[in-house]
Amino acid sequence: MRAPAADKSAAHDPAPPLFDKAFQRRLEELIRWRRDVRRFRPDPVADATVAELIGLAALAPSVGNSQPWRFVTVADQGRRARVIADFEACNRDALLDYEGEQARLYASLKLAGLKEAPVHLAVFCDTSTELGHGLGRKTMPEMLHYSVVGAITTLWLAARARGIGVGWVSILEPDEIADILDVPDGWELIAYLCVGYPEEAQIEPELQRAGWQSRVDVGTLLLRR
Repeated sequence: MRAPAADKSAAHDPAPPLFDKAFQRRLEELIRWRRDVRRFRPDPVADATVAELIGLAALAPSVGNSQPWRFVTVADQGRRARVIADFEACNRDALLDYEGEQARLYASLKLAGLKEAPVHLAVFCDTSTELGHGLGRKTMPEMLHYSVVGAITTLWLAARARGIGVGWVSILEPDEIADILDVPDGWELIAYLCVGYPEEAQIEPELQRAGWQSRVDVGTLLLRR
């Protein structure tokens, strides 16, 4: 009697990996040690490494498989200077929102590594993309933006696993950054990232160490219905 034909598709599918307890512990370590970095060494990060990180970020899930992330590496010193000037203007304006001791503390915080980081990486969402054919976006169009955030988180963890730090600068005017970088219409800024090797390794967030805001018990953030 002839044996049943083998499932050709199954023969080519790789076996799923086994993520054992040791791997799970290491993954937890990676998540705990992923920090927002603002203090960088001047050592360069190889272009091939940056490309590798972007490639891994692009493996993140996205609504409708729309892959709306768009990456811009910013090497031009003139453009970098304009980004730094925008940050400084926005930071001065933000300081006006605080008074007294909180204003003094805010003014003392280092909130960006724009001048020190060897790599500047802007990440945009292409809101005009036709990829994904609109699946999953009719009721929640913001899912395009959330997909890009997922890619950024993936890049952040992949960078930390390679000893590279990432800092997310949000004290910027998005439209101004889009103008400085001369990106296509429909691209919306999600993150401006500073990337490089950190001066120091700290498991606690810098803002916690500076006394700005402590972590809260995650139990206070959970509802059961």
